[in-house]
Amino acid sequence: MAENTNVPTVTLQAGSASIEMPQLGFGVWQVENDGASAAVQEALKVGYRSIDTARIYDNEEGVGQGIAASDVPRSDIFLTTKVWNDDQGAEATKKAFDASIERLGGESILPLDLYLIHWPTPEKDTYVDTFKAMLELRDAGKIRAVGVCNFEPEHLQRLKDETGEFPAINQVELHPKFQQKAVRDFCADNGIVVEAWSPLGQGGDILTNPVLEGIAERVGKTVAQVIIRWHLQIGNVVIPKSVTPARIAENFDVLDFELTEDDLHAISDLDSSDGRIGPHPNDLN
Repeated sequence: MAENTNVPTVTLQAGSASIEMPQLGFGVWQVENDGASAAVQEALKVGYRSIDTARIYDNEEGVGQGIAASDVPRSDIFLTTKVWNDDQGAEATKKAFDASIERLGGESILPLDLYLIHWPTPEKDTYVDTFKAMLELRDAGKIRAVGVCNFEPEHLQRLKDETGEFPAINQVELHPKFQQKAVRDFCADNGIVVEAWSPLGQGGDILTNPVLEGIAERVGKTVAQVIIRWHLQIGNVVIPKSVTPARIAENFDVLDFELTEDDLHAISDLDSSDGRIGPHPNDLN
């Protein structure tokens, strides 16, 4: 079995403690529940040790089955899931957490390594109460670290103002055509790790971009591998998704080369003001 000892880690703040998280993980968004077990087992076989799911993906059960069927001990796996918008609120969040744990495999899964608020849903105005409930779960030993997804700086600052803590991590849409510099700068200034969803921009024309193709040809890698390597070198946690064994392995094979400063600058120049693919955080409720 391939080992992932060379995968870099990032440090997440968890109250007065800190924990290490693999910087390269495996995402299962849009993976069907009946295919999630095989995909997770393949990812763990390749060497991934971080798995990212969510209640709304409807594949927590399959993910849990894949972890249970793997030869990799649960203690070696960094597992993330998320509370969905309809489950926000103090008591609802705790019930949603218990339901997610049950789907993932029950008590053997605990403590969950990372629990995230999926969207801020500002019109509902429940994300602060949700975050407080998650902190209670962490302080009770059921979660190791708590974080958020798709939060803008004003949402992050409000959490700090009303709870005394910033989230450990902010998972946001982030790829070469949408680089989220303002969010990344705020997070860097406040000790919040940034994690990229849709790190490859959901494929499409980004994989045939001539700048990226030129870099890929020079380093002897694919464009997807160049993009994943770019995420790692600028400090993002990255969670590429695939159900194809060859692609799962390809996305992991990014630890044996480095991009130059010129490469990083060239990719930085690909940022676009209209590069967002998903909804704006203030528009989803």
